[in-house]
Amino acid sequence: MSTQTRPNHIGRKISRIRELRDMKQEALAYALGTSQQTISTIENSETVDDSKLAEIAKALGVTVEAIKNFSEEAVLNIIGNTYNVDNSSAVNYGCTFNPLDKLIQAHEEQIKLYERLVQAEKEKVEYLEKIIKGK
Repeated sequence: MSTQTRPNHIGRKISRIRELRDMKQEALAYALGTSQQTISTIENSETVDDSKLAEIAKALGVTVEAIKNFSEEAVLNIIGNTYNVDNSSAVNYGCTFNPLDKLIQAHEEQIKLYERLVQAEKEKVEYLEKIIKGK
């Protein structure tokens, strides 16, 4: 059993979870009401204050603990050890959740985020139209 020698780089963990969610920095920034540059700064930071981390976790659809405990190696081990395909069957090695359920859940959360983005764009257009008509 190896010990982790790298520091617990929270920003890098946020970045990887966001990428696994197939979410761009801009989408996360929008969900948090901030800029893409701010997200970039956060993802390059080794530490993130707890209140900001809670907001980010909510936007990513995970818990704060999931971010803090995220391990690239663990994800790869789960992927590598969950299924063993030998042309006759797929063998499940103790996976405690249905990956398809998690995928569907992530997809539904993404749809909700996109719906919020579209609604915000509609509201922005309506606001701009009001300004133009007001001139």
